[in-house]
Amino acid sequence: MITVEVWLYGPLACYAGDRSQGSHAHLLLQLPEGSRMADLLGRLGMPLEEKGITFINAQLTDMPGLAADLDWELRQGDRVGLFHRRSMWPFQYRHGASLSPKLREAMERRDGGALHHSPGT
Repeated sequence: MITVEVWLYGPLACYAGDRSQGSHAHLLLQLPEGSRMADLLGRLGMPLEEKGITFINAQLTDMPGLAADLDWELRQGDRVGLFHRRSMWPFQYRHGASLSPKLREAMERRDGGALHHSPGT
């Protein structure tokens, strides 16, 4: 088993149940070794459609609608931050965010390229 630190922001805090603080939640979850991001979402009962901006160990790993990190293998002590798909891009990461290689590939493949700044895209 591994322990993963999970932060849920905005409406996603509801997936922490009674540990929700309303606008956020902080969880320490035990997962089987070899678990992936998709397994974490399943454990939380979180539909993929609600997952937006995602950070793993301060590296940007996913953006709304890309599902670029579902196969990311989680490791002991990883820190995962999950934002709702309608959450704003965190200011401190707007310039120079470290992107995972899978996210960079997904962004390059996206129709129209890179990021869009309008709701629903």
